[in-house]
Amino acid sequence: QVQLVESGGGLVQAGGSLTLSCAASGSIFSVNAFGWYRQAPGKAREWVATITRSPRTNYADSVKGRFTISRDITKNTVYLLMNSLKPEDTAVYYCNANQLGVGGRRIDYWGQGAQVTVSS
Repeated sequence: QVQLVESGGGLVQAGGSLTLSCAASGSIFSVNAFGWYRQAPGKAREWVATITRSPRTNYADSVKGRFTISRDITKNTVYLLMNSLKPEDTAVYYCNANQLGVGGRRIDYWGQGAQVTVSS
């Protein structure tokens, strides 16, 4: 089991910056990758960024060059630095951790979500 708690959401003007934090606890040693997803009103949840054990990072095209995912192993915390924010970045942001279960089945864990609102 992995527990995730996000913090750092809020209201920001377009062009501004915001950093989300995700504090992880539990069976962290078995996590393959941490990621951030977001869900805007009336839309499906979409993937934003991932950081693996290596660590290797990957980003959705919509945030590439503006967002940076990172981690602090000593604090068991994953961050999402968001720069040059746009109104279309408004969404609830969810922290994700995944691990492999029995038979290689992927197991996902989710935080409670953090609201990010970007005003124009």
